[in-house]
Amino acid sequence: MSKAIFWHRRDLRIEDNAGLFKACQTAANVQPIFIFDTEILNELERNDARVEFIHNALQELAEAYAKFGIFLRVELGNPIDVIPTLAKALGVDHVFTNRDYEPYALQRDKTIFEKLTKLDIEFIGAKDHVIFEKHEVMKGDGTPYTVFTPYSRKWKERLSQEPIVTYDTTGALGSVQGIDTAPKIPSLAALGFENSGLDFPTNHVEDLLIQKYSDQRNFPAKPGTSKLGVHLRFGTISIRKIALHALPLNETFLNELIWREFYQMIIYHFPYTVTGAFRPAYDAIVWEENPEHFKHWCEGTTGYPLVDAGMRELNATGFMHNRVRMVTASFLTKHLLIDWRLGEAYFAKKLLDFELASNIGGWQWAAGGGCDAAPYFRVFNPTAQQEKFDQKFEYIKRWVPEYGTSAYPKPIIEHTFARNRVLDRFKTALNKTT
Repeated sequence: MSKAIFWHRRDLRIEDNAGLFKACQTAANVQPIFIFDTEILNELERNDARVEFIHNALQELAEAYAKFGIFLRVELGNPIDVIPTLAKALGVDHVFTNRDYEPYALQRDKTIFEKLTKLDIEFIGAKDHVIFEKHEVMKGDGTPYTVFTPYSRKWKERLSQEPIVTYDTTGALGSVQGIDTAPKIPSLAALGFENSGLDFPTNHVEDLLIQKYSDQRNFPAKPGTSKLGVHLRFGTISIRKIALHALPLNETFLNELIWREFYQMIIYHFPYTVTGAFRPAYDAIVWEENPEHFKHWCEGTTGYPLVDAGMRELNATGFMHNRVRMVTASFLTKHLLIDWRLGEAYFAKKLLDFELASNIGGWQWAAGGGCDAAPYFRVFNPTAQQEKFDQKFEYIKRWVPEYGTSAYPKPIIEHTFARNRVLDRFKTALNKTT
């Protein structure tokens, strides 16, 4: 009778879990585990809301497993050490997990695979975080797509030939037993963290919201987006379930899910984009070093109300409306000419739904050097964006109550000057590299 560990990572649920299903099909005894990775935790602020979100999700996950008489084990440490040590101690034959496509995760998993191989223990991955992965949606010549529209066409074409299949994990769990007795989940305080005070969005989305998504998604004052990003990030909901839900209701909503997969595959095929522009010529741009301007942007005191509202919403809630994310990112990189990497890092610290691939992809798109990027000479006018998408100042007044009074700051930079400066700066840099 074989034994297996199932290692939860970005999949904090039982329902429709590909790797967990595979583990239950293979082994008679399955031990689910989660590891609070100290390599990641050590870089976070002590009130990081995402740790609290994970902690809450683990408590729900433990309760779900307990119904099957199985106990979730939670560890704190470096997975490179924890996984081989635990696998050996429990005498397992296999370690199952769901694949991750980010550079850190790929290197970590490679090291763990090598260590487990020496112990004669199989390390087996499954596709769970995306509908299509790695080399499943490629050009005819076998190279990866770098432009979204043809990628999405091929993605949909493949879906028509290969319908989404879900996994009856709850049924499979009924046929296995756990290994451990009931270990406790360490408290937030024991992990070195504290409550953030933030509210977390539900993982339920109404049909009506999806149906109206195309019409409402660009207006930040309206509740027109699902806020499912944090649940997709940590896998408290299945991407297959959401895609199947959206498929008959709204193609625009489905396209947003495909954008997410597009960026996952870009970071997998082009890992250098974590620190460098997808189009290397854009790394020649000379950015401004202006800590005062960056501070105003972070705090939402730039004098551009839509930018300021977005940054204040982010700082207060861990969320920012997607249209406003584009405006704030464009403002930092184009108006203030500040390196996109600084903005990307700030979003990475603040966003509940932070996902490296999408964050990198979005910031490089805004800065002009990404794949499928807007041309560098497209510079969002924050005032025009406000007039189009927050005409009545509803969103702005929600987050910038002093707008329209003498307490609201003057613009820290003039739009026409900023636009001319960035066009000249980008043109000069790109001309030098061609």
